[in-house]
Parts: sequence; structure tokens; C-alpha cells
Amino acid sequence: MSAYEPEPDRIWDEYEWERFLQQQDHKTEKYMELLEKYLDHPQRDQIIAREMGWTQLLNEEETDSWSDEVDAMLAEESNSRDDDGGQQEPPNFTDGFEDHTLYRAAFALTVWIDQLFDDQAALQNEPAAVKLATHSALASAKLAAALSDDDVDELGMTIAYLKRALKAITVSMEAGAQLLTEKLITPQQHSVLQHRLFEVRDGIISLMGQYRGEWLRRYGSL
Repeated sequence: MSAYEPEPDRIWDEYEWERFLQQQDHKTEKYMELLEKYLDHPQRDQIIAREMGWTQLLNEEETDSWSDEVDAMLAEESNSRDDDGGQQEPPNFTDGFEDHTLYRAAFALTVWIDQLFDDQAALQNEPAAVKLATHSALASAKLAAALSDDDVDELGMTIAYLKRALKAITVSMEAGAQLLTEKLITPQQHSVLQHRLFEVRDGIISLMGQYRGEWLRRYGSL
């Protein structure tokens, strides 16, 4: 996948940010695959750098520090990724996103799902349940990323993260419906789950409309 390079000195819209975030996802996935494949190889660092195209890190004097740069890149990316099925703490942002009503609803959803898993331990081995937990946690993480920065120049990024949160919630809704169909949760449990999912989904849609309206007000078109 070729690198996405928008025009310099202009504000990115949501579509440019989405392409950039997709590119970063691909890079992170490729790195993790290579790390797993060459984890015990004595020349692991050099092999991964070569495979990733990080030629500047192959110089002898820079070889010792390349992993620090990669770790920093992955640490930044991990703020918007959550692949542990809702079991880990929310990302540590400092701009007050934790107090936003929508984020609190999303986080409460993950807590409710965690409690469901505690009450019905067998769900932890069910693919639909794992999908529900994983994507609900992912939605919470994407909302944290969207709500952590109110910079006027980052409206496009905020909308792009909200779109990703919406996609994750949609997958969660499908997983919840599958759990009900397979009679792995009761109709009462599904009703509560659906209410929480719709609360987050509707909140995301509403917030996206607000941010897009602000974009139009400032820049005239999407």
C-alpha cells in the first residue's frame, strides 16, 4: 500500500484522515506479524526494519536505537486500538474525554459486558461474545481518540475516529443479535444490551452531525 501524502499546508478532512488511519493500521498489523514471526531470530531487528522499509534504521550506528523509535510509534497507535476484548483499562488521555457523556455511555457498555462475562463464564469461549466484547471496547477506544482533541485543525481526524467508533458499534450490534439467535443470552439481557448499544450508536451519529456541521461552517464543504 503506497504512502498517503495529502497536499502540504492544508487542513485534512475526514476522508484524508481515514485513509491515513487505514495506512497506519496496515503498518501496525504488518509489524506485529513480523515481530511474531522473527521474535527469536538473532537478527530480528534488522530483518523487520528491512521488511518494513525502514532503511534509515539499517545503518550500523542507528541499529541499536531503531526499536525505541518503533516502540514509540506503536505506543501512539495503541491509544486508538484495543484488542483485548474489553479487559484492559481505557486509554490514558488527559484532555477530559472521560467526562463526556458519550464516552461514559460507551465505557459503561464495556463494564456491563465484562459483568455479563463474569456471570456467564462460558461466553468467553463463544466467538460472537468475543466479537461483542472486542468491538465494544474498540468503540470506546475510538471515542476516546475522537474526544481527546478539540483542536480546530483536527475536525477531520475527530470525524474519522467517530466513523470508526460507529463501525465498531455496528459490529457489536450484529454480535449481540447473534448471541440472542443462538440462545446464549436471554431476551431480557439482549434488551438491555441493545438499549446500551443504541444509546452509544445514536450519540455517535449525533456528534458526527455536529462536527460535520462545524466543518461546513468553517470550510464550506466536506
